[in-house]
Amino acid sequence: MTSHATSVRPRPRRAVRHLLVGLTVALVAALTPTGATTPAQAAPTLLSQGRPATASSTENAGTPAAAAVDGNTGTRWASAFSDPQWLQVDLGARATISQVNLLWEGAYGRAFQLQTSDDGATWTTIYSTTTSTGGTQNLTVTGAGRYVRMNGTARGTGYGYSLWEFQVYGETGGTTPTCGSTNVAQGSPATASSSQDAGLAASAAVDGNTGTRWASAASDPQWLRVDLGSTRTICRVVLTWEAAYARAFQLQTSADGSTWTTIYSTTTGAGGTQSLTVSGSGRYLRMYGTARGTAYGYSLWELAVNTTGGTSEPPVDGTDPRNPNLGPNTFVFDPSTPTSTIQSRLNTLFTQQETNQFGPQRYAVLFKPGTYTADVNLGFFTQVAGLGMSPDDVNLNGHVRTEAFWMGGNATQNFWRAAENLSVTLPAGQTVERWAVSQAAPYRRMHLRGGQNQIQLWNGGDGWSSGGLLADTRIDGLVVSGSQQQWYSRNSEFGNGWTGSVWNMVFQGVVGAPAPSFPNPSHTVIAQTPQVREKPFLYVDGTGEYRVFVPALRTNSTGTSWYNKTPAGSSISLSQFYVVQPGTSAATINAAVAQGKHLLFTPGVHHVTEPIQINRADTVVLGLGLATIQADNGSVGMRVADVDGVKVAGLMFEAGTTNSPVLMEVGPSGSSASHASNPTSLHDVFFRIGGPHVGKATNTLTVNSDNVIGDHMWLWRADHAASGVPTGWTLNTADTGLTVNGDNVTMYGLFVEHYQKYQTIWNGNGGRTYFYQNELPYDVPNQAAWMNGSTRGYAAYKVADSVTSHQAWGLGSYSYFNVNPAVVEERSFEVPTNPNVRFTNMVTVSLGGVGTINRVINNAGGTANAANQTVYLTTYP
Repeated sequence: MTSHATSVRPRPRRAVRHLLVGLTVALVAALTPTGATTPAQAAPTLLSQGRPATASSTENAGTPAAAAVDGNTGTRWASAFSDPQWLQVDLGARATISQVNLLWEGAYGRAFQLQTSDDGATWTTIYSTTTSTGGTQNLTVTGAGRYVRMNGTARGTGYGYSLWEFQVYGETGGTTPTCGSTNVAQGSPATASSSQDAGLAASAAVDGNTGTRWASAASDPQWLRVDLGSTRTICRVVLTWEAAYARAFQLQTSADGSTWTTIYSTTTGAGGTQSLTVSGSGRYLRMYGTARGTAYGYSLWELAVNTTGGTSEPPVDGTDPRNPNLGPNTFVFDPSTPTSTIQSRLNTLFTQQETNQFGPQRYAVLFKPGTYTADVNLGFFTQVAGLGMSPDDVNLNGHVRTEAFWMGGNATQNFWRAAENLSVTLPAGQTVERWAVSQAAPYRRMHLRGGQNQIQLWNGGDGWSSGGLLADTRIDGLVVSGSQQQWYSRNSEFGNGWTGSVWNMVFQGVVGAPAPSFPNPSHTVIAQTPQVREKPFLYVDGTGEYRVFVPALRTNSTGTSWYNKTPAGSSISLSQFYVVQPGTSAATINAAVAQGKHLLFTPGVHHVTEPIQINRADTVVLGLGLATIQADNGSVGMRVADVDGVKVAGLMFEAGTTNSPVLMEVGPSGSSASHASNPTSLHDVFFRIGGPHVGKATNTLTVNSDNVIGDHMWLWRADHAASGVPTGWTLNTADTGLTVNGDNVTMYGLFVEHYQKYQTIWNGNGGRTYFYQNELPYDVPNQAAWMNGSTRGYAAYKVADSVTSHQAWGLGSYSYFNVNPAVVEERSFEVPTNPNVRFTNMVTVSLGGVGTINRVINNAGGTANAANQTVYLTTYP
């Protein structure tokens, strides 16, 4: 191998780079619309030249960081040949940054961010791209800080990153308010001079959905107006035009909706996406079109408004990592806490939560490292967790259990609870730990000590239970599934093995798994887990500081990440988190993310009327006590940008009473960046349409990004529930649970139930699902109400005809059409017939013989009905 330090390779030089900069400036000036009103401001100053520069690495002594800020375009900085790498300049004082010029040598950054910082430690991203092609980039930005860096995450060549010059322009002082990133127009009332038809209303241009639009009548003039609710200082307007754009238009503001002031004007608009820097104020903003660019009307996918001042990005409070405020519903115990105090609190919570599946109460019970005596009987919406780096750092002498006495032993409604990061030693003379649960009840990163013990996944001889997850867990003894109908075990260790099977038991990367056998017994065994990241967790280090551990990505893994080994990963101080209390606005949450913070949601229901925006790579979003984000007023609950390594864990998303287009979106439509080396991952993320109230959402979770990992999710529409809870075909409306548009997306432990059209739609290539559980909607009123064209019903799992590669293992789909047992679903799994689209080990069940599933997959497999309630199929094609 040739040494990097001594190798010589040709370097293309750009002799005209100064000319290019000048031409770019001239072109910008020439293309500025005639009559545009812009604020008077001083010319920006080159602040970076000659300032101290540092870098993550240098290729050799001749390519130091200082060479990129020396004003000499014949010298350069070059990094090592790996990702990530960064170059940082210290401006000496805080400055307002308006432009950054990157003069790349041949070895450029394909994906990078420009970031600012006041202390060189906490960074705010002011520009991001994954599609750079190098050359000379003159980037207009908005930000402030003493330090500015280029943070490269993906190289464009096999070499490192290399910059002839890194030029930062702005004004020192940094007192100018920054232009916020929050879209204050989204969800605000909108009106228009006209609409082409009812489906193209003004509100569609401010709903945050780039798949809906406003369109006007085909005449001039026409306008679209948004009410921002109060007077705002407006610094940017982004217009996303459909093909029918405006050639001539003004942007105007008004205090009363009557008298208007023009803050931008053009007669040479070319459509597309226009991000316009403006200066003005008003409660109302409108686009006033005077000349159309086509024969059609005016049509906008989206109109976005950003502001400065107190309403743009409110400051967020810091977090004391040694004494954080985790909210009134989080209870933290240490070994000095009297046993009676701990048990009294546990008993009170269980009494309140045993049957409280639709109440707003949420709780987390956390144990600092040490030894305790406690009987933890978990009810609804209660999380118990240890605060050690290893589960063995916290040992409970007693139980961590879930029973089903409240339903006479039937555990099919034991949802929404969690046990994590603890070890349990059973009392002397007792050998049974019971974890009788169904969906959304993870038993994760646990250790049940004692080879003589067994954990029972049902209520010990009473009734049924219906699905769950056991992950990253060590059971010294035996796992007994009993009447558990289906179960997914991943990356765990069973000292004395497993016994029991009903319909669909899947084991992946499990030491001590039973032998593969399907359907009798119904054991699907996958030797390894190809790529997974375990769920991030809160812990307390040896100094008493609260931190969040983010496990590293594991490849082709078996067994736990921690037992008899040192967990790989990174640790983040809670000082780097914004701790979100119920009642905090989405604007404040988004400001915290924009300021470089991770998020920790405390137990409770968090109402949002605009999306929580996770736009920064590697952001951690962690919930305690099954914290719930409710999307009100038709909002989206959360949007994740098409960036690397976001982790969202321990949260539930709930629909409000006004229909939302989607509750969570990972990556915008059209996302295409590869995240193969650092995928976004979702852990114990649950969704609910209806239940405590009527809920409505067209789609529930949409994954547009590539390489996303789903690690245990339950997407559920309420079609049957406890007494007094509103349910019904026309009340809780939701078309689809999961839609996957990204490529190479993997789902581990996927539960999707009761949606009114396709339960799951998979449009991306390279998808994989390990364990799938589905119940079709119970409440279909009749066959006519549930037709997919001429096909009876909708498949539980639809792989698009355009997909050329997809794999799935261990899938179950069940019918219980109790409103009208004559209803038929034509097939549960609908896929293209292709040798690279492979399904392994499927089961369909007509529960109690109520309703019919005609075929298992496409036209293969038998009919599940009253006469033959369970049908198995081992392979397709």
